[in-house]
Amino acid sequence: MRLGARFAKWGLGLFLFGVFLTFGIVAHYCAGARWPTGTLFAQNITLWWACPWTLSVAAVQAGGLGMVALGLSRLTAARVSPQASGGADSSMALGLCITGLVGVFVVGYPGYFLFDAIWPSFYYSPIPAGKNAWLLAQAAFIAIYLAGAAIMFGRVRRALNAIPATA
Repeated sequence: MRLGARFAKWGLGLFLFGVFLTFGIVAHYCAGARWPTGTLFAQNITLWWACPWTLSVAAVQAGGLGMVALGLSRLTAARVSPQASGGADSSMALGLCITGLVGVFVVGYPGYFLFDAIWPSFYYSPIPAGKNAWLLAQAAFIAIYLAGAAIMFGRVRRALNAIPATA
């Protein structure tokens, strides 16, 4: 039960953090792009939504909600069936999820400025080496989150399977 509660608490916190990060996207829309946008950028506008931080904010928000769902499912199963709450809860899944979401934020949001210092205008031109390095770093952290979510999913599934079926 403790792990389920921690998942739900962290998930809610990360979701709200993602909502807070949306103010940066709004500020970006108000201030405009730092670099001139090229024709290739304009062709891919549906993927980018004109703001470099959209992917990291969306990952933090969706990931936080996923953690809430997994945590509440685990709590519910533990309350319905005493057998479902048995066993040692590992915090590895929680650590992976937190690391993944915080990592995608660090690389995607403040990390954008580091990548932009190395490859000026990498996002808007785009410069493939910079854009790909930046996106792959975010993808690596999303994969870390996915590993934690998969571990927790397995725990939740076992807990739900322990609930006796009654007619």
